[in-house]
Amino acid sequence: MQEYIKVAAATPHVFIAAPKKNVQAALRLAKEHSDCQLMVFPELSVTGYTCADLFGQSHLLEQAVQATYWLAEQLPLVGFCGMAVVGLPVFADNQLFNCAAFLQDGTVLALVPKRHLPNYREFYEKRWFAPAKDRRSDHVLLADHKGEWHDVPFGEDILVSSGDRRVVIGVDLCEDLWAPVPPSSLASMAGANIIVNPSASNETISKQDYRRDLVRMQSARCVCGYLYASAGQDESTTDVVFSGHSIISTNGSLQAESIYPENNEAVITAVLDLQQLQTERQMLNSFMTEAHLSAPWRTVTAPSLGKTDAPVRYEMLKPDPMPFIPKGEAQVNKRCAEIAKIQATGLSQRLKKTGMQHLVIGMSGGLDSTLAFLVAVDAMKQLHLPISNIYGITMPCVGTTTRTRSNAETLVRGYGATFQQIDIKQAAMLHLRDIGHAEDVCDVAFENTQARERTQILMDVANMHNALVVGTGDLSELALGWCTYNGDHMSMYGVNGSIPKTLVKTLVKWHADTKAADFEGLKEVLYDILDTPISPELLPVSDTGEMQQKTEETIGKYDLHDFFLFHMMRYGESPRKIFALAQAAYPDIDKVYIKTTLQTFYRRFFTQQFKRSCLPDGVKVGSVALSPRGDWRMPSDADAAEFLQDIE
Repeated sequence: MQEYIKVAAATPHVFIAAPKKNVQAALRLAKEHSDCQLMVFPELSVTGYTCADLFGQSHLLEQAVQATYWLAEQLPLVGFCGMAVVGLPVFADNQLFNCAAFLQDGTVLALVPKRHLPNYREFYEKRWFAPAKDRRSDHVLLADHKGEWHDVPFGEDILVSSGDRRVVIGVDLCEDLWAPVPPSSLASMAGANIIVNPSASNETISKQDYRRDLVRMQSARCVCGYLYASAGQDESTTDVVFSGHSIISTNGSLQAESIYPENNEAVITAVLDLQQLQTERQMLNSFMTEAHLSAPWRTVTAPSLGKTDAPVRYEMLKPDPMPFIPKGEAQVNKRCAEIAKIQATGLSQRLKKTGMQHLVIGMSGGLDSTLAFLVAVDAMKQLHLPISNIYGITMPCVGTTTRTRSNAETLVRGYGATFQQIDIKQAAMLHLRDIGHAEDVCDVAFENTQARERTQILMDVANMHNALVVGTGDLSELALGWCTYNGDHMSMYGVNGSIPKTLVKTLVKWHADTKAADFEGLKEVLYDILDTPISPELLPVSDTGEMQQKTEETIGKYDLHDFFLFHMMRYGESPRKIFALAQAAYPDIDKVYIKTTLQTFYRRFFTQQFKRSCLPDGVKVGSVALSPRGDWRMPSDADAAEFLQDIE
């Protein structure tokens, strides 16, 4: 669990110019969230941000430092063994600085002054504070509440790191984030993987949206965890209102958020996956391009950073069981519309640039061919070509059910495309006899004969009509090699190749719900296709005509395979970690089943690379893709043994 750290952004009650009350309020929140390893409080939270000319009072400044040391001393006594970051004014070099103080192990480890001081509209910080560039000292002497003096590292060039460099923390202070080049950008190139931002950002119309976007996008640019803790409603309302807008974001993803908290205080928490951030930075080889522009940094080591008596547990992570599908109906609709546009544009451009005006699709009545057909319809509409230029060909054989064949015909005819049925049973049996294979032995050769016969027909029909064969296979099938080499594995252009099975289902449902008016019965047939078990239909049907072959009974649930695929490819996570995450994501699935399915995934992923090495062209949709030309290059003879051993 050393890959994880639990963090928090806190908005406590604030009493203007009352440091003792303020640190007591902070201590109570820290005690209530003692399992957090890092907690950040708002800007100038020890005194209150809105003290104004009271910042010129020496008594207030002395009390602020003493209260900060008292807080540092009390934190471990109430069970909080993590690191706290608070804001306070610090006098140094004959000037006053707006600082973030790092507290751990009963003391103040470091002070980081604010670089960019706002002095426009409602802000007057330069009236009281000096910018970090004006400091002269690298250390400052502070007197604690017991009258003892401490020599504390001081400067905007400070990073705070755990002893093993697993956690490295940099600082933005409010306005720093609004600058053209935020300090966090430079700190991230110097190694910071977590940025804390003690802030006091007042509220105006629409500002919360802008602020959220700033935090989220900065976490994406820096590939880091970003903790933004803002001052709450208790701050002075003489001229402005504060909302306590706190945000935790990781690499562009919003993890937690609070605004206008009830009772004027709140704590938001999240668990950050440090290994994911490391993997992402490693993959983005442009990340360090401008690192030479970053000045030298000092590192203050905090040996206890990241350690806690309450370690992060996998169930606390709440991993998304459907990582390829966004949350919320509005987001699903937006994502599906975007994907549909990308797919149709890719296919229409390929037609336009080849001069072709016809498409050929093998229609099985299953999910993948259904989605490919719907994409083809959209492509024809983009090009203002007749839908009848699409040849939807169903090729029944021994495993084809009445249900799937009927659904394929209804869909093709309903849209006005050209429907054609070509029974391949005689051709397949003749081929088996020609190669000396018994017709009643239902082995791999028996199955693949049908797949290759269908592909041959599609290619030849395409040649007859100067058409392009549209591939139907999806990303999940490519990952598992669940396709016949030079059979359904091959096409002239693949539109589903970067779409996993779980997303295929979501897209087909979206098409059903948004295009129901295209023809009467469309929604019903698409929903029936969604309810049909996933099957290649290559084994004979039962005596009653029922489907005998169900893919997920053979290789395991696609929900799990897509979960494995996402975490392996997107973040390079280990089999051991993926297994634990899957248990947390799917608490109702037996862990033995998860383990067996994970073994199947890795075994097939490694042994089936040769199929992915010669994929046809196809449109890329998401960040996880397997094209050998741009996304995934892997030797076809790589050894899976040590990955499988990790699962054991």
